[in-house]
Amino acid sequence: MHRHIIHLHIPAFPIAAARVCRPELRGRPVAIAPPHSERALLLSVSLEARREGIFKGMPLGKAVKFCPDLIVLPPDQDLTARASYALAGMVSRYTPLWEPSRPGHVYLDVTGTGRLWGKAKDTALHVRQEVRERLRLPGTAGVAANKLVSHLASRVVSSGGVLDVDYGRESAFIAPMKATVLPGVTRIHKRVLLEELSIILVRQVAALDMGSLTLVFGRQAHVIHQRALGIDPTPVYPPQREPVITEEVILPQDENDEAKLLGTLYSLVEKCSATLRRRSLRPRRAGMMFRYADQKEVVRKIQIPHGSAWEFDLYPALETLFVKTCQRRVRIRFMRVWFKDFLSPDPQLLLFSPPAKSTEKRAEVTRALDRVREKYGDEAIRFARVSAKE
Repeated sequence: MHRHIIHLHIPAFPIAAARVCRPELRGRPVAIAPPHSERALLLSVSLEARREGIFKGMPLGKAVKFCPDLIVLPPDQDLTARASYALAGMVSRYTPLWEPSRPGHVYLDVTGTGRLWGKAKDTALHVRQEVRERLRLPGTAGVAANKLVSHLASRVVSSGGVLDVDYGRESAFIAPMKATVLPGVTRIHKRVLLEELSIILVRQVAALDMGSLTLVFGRQAHVIHQRALGIDPTPVYPPQREPVITEEVILPQDENDEAKLLGTLYSLVEKCSATLRRRSLRPRRAGMMFRYADQKEVVRKIQIPHGSAWEFDLYPALETLFVKTCQRRVRIRFMRVWFKDFLSPDPQLLLFSPPAKSTEKRAEVTRALDRVREKYGDEAIRFARVSAKE
């Protein structure tokens, strides 16, 4: 039995969520970008703005000159997160196999749910209609036998519609599309395909022999060839249920000052550490993600050999990792830190190896800071390195 995959696509999701709270934005050209900088790049653009020649990644100052009526909103991570949570709660009723690939994009594997919801296309219609009526979020949906084709179908269908690609027609459906729609085909690959092989469309990539594909894509040649034929065996991954303690921040302005960035990093670790202590958790793994102003994202992970909930134990490893990784001259816009893989609390006290006096003193100071912040707020008292980020 072949699969039935639905891809629900809500274009410009942060803007769609903002329009739910602010109806006056509907029908107007809207973009989302960090304030206070004309060089900031647009993070999201509405359909009305795209019709005016505005596109995602365009500098804010240039966009305003192109479209003087453009409404620019600052990023609102909380609103986007709340909208994503509401969307996830709604689509999860249709199938336990659903995957939020990114905000406003959800895959649903409805294979075998015919007796409950009918045909896959009917299910997609119900999902789209319910999301529009209950959440007031407009979107499109694609239905196909795999994730790749369903995603592309949701992009080409007319606004507010559902497109069902029949089983066995995947290759014919994507053949006339540009080769850059295939995951893994970057701008560099596009240039090589165009200049060296005069290839523009997916069907031309599918017709290449494996030797030519290997010269362009290396080890990914076989995967690219499969995708060009409309073949994608990737399963729909349910959301991870592993507990994670995380903190993130959008910087007030794009920043490349190392002292300020490290101050921000310490602040995130400090907040995570306070949560770890409240829950009596000791992580064994940590990670960070930072996004540059040009939208390039970097993710790094690290093992924590001795589980600890104290920032003075956790921060040094993350600081070293950040300094080694952040080598570009492009400014940073967004940072996230997380901790996972927790050890259960150990009630046994140390009898023969008491903690060092310096460690115990730092722990007492940190506990005192926790009490002050709990009573007067997180900003009541801060370390100098955190204040340096401002």
